[in-house]
Amino acid sequence: MKFPLLSKVTALAAVILGLLWSLWSVQALVRERQQRQSEAEQSVANSLAASQTLLGPTLARRCTESWVPVQTEAQQARSVVSTETRELRLPPTLLKVDAKVDMTVRHRGMFKVNGYAMKSGLVAQWSDVGGLVAQAEHPGGVVKCEAPFVSVALSDARGIRVAELKLQNQALAILPGSGMARYPQGFQAAVPAELIDHRGPWEATLNLEIAGTQSLSLAPLANTTQVTLNADWPHPSFGGRFLPTQRELSEQHFEAHWKVTSLASTAQQAFTHDAPLCPAWFTGDPVQYTSGASAGDGEGAKPTSGCIEAFGVAFVDPVSPYVLSDRATKYGLLFIVLTFVGVGLVEVLRSLRVHPIQYLLVGAALTVFFLLLVSLSERLAFGIAYTAAASACTLLLTFYGSFVLQGWRSGVLFGAGIAGLFGTLYALLQLEQNALVLGSGLLFVVLTVIMVATRKLDWYALMAQMRSEAGTPIALQS
Repeated sequence: MKFPLLSKVTALAAVILGLLWSLWSVQALVRERQQRQSEAEQSVANSLAASQTLLGPTLARRCTESWVPVQTEAQQARSVVSTETRELRLPPTLLKVDAKVDMTVRHRGMFKVNGYAMKSGLVAQWSDVGGLVAQAEHPGGVVKCEAPFVSVALSDARGIRVAELKLQNQALAILPGSGMARYPQGFQAAVPAELIDHRGPWEATLNLEIAGTQSLSLAPLANTTQVTLNADWPHPSFGGRFLPTQRELSEQHFEAHWKVTSLASTAQQAFTHDAPLCPAWFTGDPVQYTSGASAGDGEGAKPTSGCIEAFGVAFVDPVSPYVLSDRATKYGLLFIVLTFVGVGLVEVLRSLRVHPIQYLLVGAALTVFFLLLVSLSERLAFGIAYTAAASACTLLLTFYGSFVLQGWRSGVLFGAGIAGLFGTLYALLQLEQNALVLGSGLLFVVLTVIMVATRKLDWYALMAQMRSEAGTPIALQS
């Protein structure tokens, strides 16, 4: 063969392409498992309750205005009466929430879904309820209003377990449905007749128990919203438009405190203009407002897009086997190439002949590691699964390397190098924020080792020897 080096490089390139296809197949399997995990989460949400977003308590009232519009000469012969129904809403002046969350893990086959049950006490106060008195908006208009009611809206009413409401220390009868057309899911309670003429202050207390999955959010409608949340979950992910002002994390639970005022939030305006109720993790923008076209045009601030601002917590599992497995496979090609470089370096320095098929088998063992990792992590803790898969592949490559590299000592050193790669990969998975520093440092070390080991190698003599297929050792420059 005239160019044996070129032929071997071509063969190794074909081997790497084949292994790259194998790694892609493993990545496709991980993505398929992630999709099934999402389907399991959706299945539990469909059977139990989805992520919950709480809105309220708030006071509401439906009013109808009737008036006779200005008539033309053609209309004067008949009576024309116009009517308009509108919904008055009055957010509380102060809302205090004290909630405790108990996690209840659900399973769909081998997939785990984080569910929860929240028990909370809410206190809502209104300093003045004059905002529930409707004024006529048309000349000669007559306004008739229904009795006001206390309304609580939820994103998924199926999760309601207990709802006990008192207004001015008087227990109210709970009725299904929030009573608000834009936010139908929830519950309501009519204000007693003897309290309707009382202008305030009013205080409502609510004992609420709800169930949900994945995340819990709250819309800060009150002028001042104060929330204290305790949960037996060590890995909270706080999100939404407002982060906690204080939080305490431990290995078993967390406690978080929020304080949000209407000066910092547009939730009241968004609620008034019927913006949608979304979880705190809604990916779109919150409602933004623009003033009317000109002063005195009769139009107030109008919403342009988005949802009511909310904040809350997601109960995430930071050791998701599929997320870690997916990240591991992304380093697969790098580790295979590094292993090939190590074998090639020994091959050059010790004048060994390693066949491309042997490279293929070594690369296949590394690829099988990622498949073992995915399958074992579905049944075992990720750390245990990683250790088992890495140990099995390291022992196999140590045994095989002792024959390929012609010696047990070389095989053990080769296995130690493989174990070092697996250890580095595990560190990369655990230290995501420092992965770039660690990875770049590893590549620098590998390059340094190669340059130092081959600093005296006569590459021209090496290629000449390969072309002549001579068996004499490679000459080293003094």
